[in-house]
Amino acid sequence: MIVQVFLIGFVFSFLGSIPPGTLNMMVLQLGLERKINVALRFALAVALVEYPYTWIAVTFEHIITSSPAIVHNLQLWGAIIMTAIGVISLWTVRKPSTFSVKLQQSGFRRGIFLSILNPQAIPFWIALTAYLKLQGWIDISTTWRLHSYILGTSLGAFALLSLFTFMANRVASSFQDNRVIRLIPGLVLLLLGAFGFTRYFFF
Repeated sequence: MIVQVFLIGFVFSFLGSIPPGTLNMMVLQLGLERKINVALRFALAVALVEYPYTWIAVTFEHIITSSPAIVHNLQLWGAIIMTAIGVISLWTVRKPSTFSVKLQQSGFRRGIFLSILNPQAIPFWIALTAYLKLQGWIDISTTWRLHSYILGTSLGAFALLSLFTFMANRVASSFQDNRVIRLIPGLVLLLLGAFGFTRYFFF
C-alpha cells in the first residue's frame, strides 16, 4: 500500500505539472538558455516546497474546503503572481538588473522564492486527493502512507521539470541568441494571469 500511494502521488504530480504555469515556464526558459544545472536546482527547490504545500492540502482539506472563499482567493493570488512574474520576466529580458542576474544564476533560491509565492498546488491537491480517496485508489490514514504519497508528489514534480529542462536543452541550439524565444515564458505567464483574472471576476 505504501508503494501504491507513492506511485499514485508520483504519476498524478507528473501529469499535473504538464499544463503551462509559472514554474514549468521558468524551467523551460532555463533549459532553452542551456542553464542545465541552474534549472535542476530550480526543480529541486520546487519539489521541496511542493512537499509542505501538499501536506497542508491533505491535512487541512476539510477546513479549507469548508470555506470556499479561501480556495477562491488562492485562484486570485495565483493570477496576480503569474502576471507579476510575467511582467518581471519580460522586463529582465529587456533590461537585466544586478539583482535579476543574481536571481537567474541561483536556480535554488529562485525556485524557493517562486514556489512559495505560487500556492496553486494547494487547491489542486485538495481536489485530486479528495477524488482519489473517493474512488478508493489511495488510503493515507497512517503516517507512513501519508508521507509516501506526499513524497511521490514531490518527486513527480521534480521528474517533470527535469524532463522539461532536458527537452528544452535539446532544441536550444535552434533558438540560440534568439531574444524572442526568451520572451515567450513571460508572455505565456501574462496570458495565464489574464485568464485567471477572467475566471475570478466573471465566473
